[in-house]
Amino acid sequence: MTDKSKRQRGSRTHGGGSQKNRRGAGHRGGRGAAGRDKHEHHNHPPLGKYGFDRPESVTDEVATVEVRELDEDAPVLAADGLAEETDEGYRIDARELIDARVDRVKVLGGGQVRHELTIVADDFSESARDQLAAAGGEAVEPEDTETDTATETDTAPETEPDTET
Repeated sequence: MTDKSKRQRGSRTHGGGSQKNRRGAGHRGGRGAAGRDKHEHHNHPPLGKYGFDRPESVTDEVATVEVRELDEDAPVLAADGLAEETDEGYRIDARELIDARVDRVKVLGGGQVRHELTIVADDFSESARDQLAAAGGEAVEPEDTETDTATETDTAPETEPDTET
């Protein structure tokens, strides 16, 4: 048997009824996004807004680096002066390896650690801490100087004036 398009050659309406059928937008349910919340809802994304976006002033841009990358690159970084070679292994400040536009640097625990690494970063995942400790290294988070000075001044004991006469 021949295919449908071949069979309908010469037919005026190709099986669509009289020539008045299949006219206008009513045949397809309206023009554009008509019916998007009624009969065409399954063809469109949901209407309305949900959730919220945090303001840029409150969000921190966090760069991540895997401990495997730091372990593999440790000798090269030491040769370039970006890491310090110690008696036990290497000391790497991960914050110096990332762009200055990033607010925080987090070390993730992907891969294996073969050198004794002392890594300085703003944050570490639990698996990164475990891997560094298992290899004899250490995860160091720098102290935040702004909060330290603020807490020292806030918690300083006040001296009471002498009321003895």
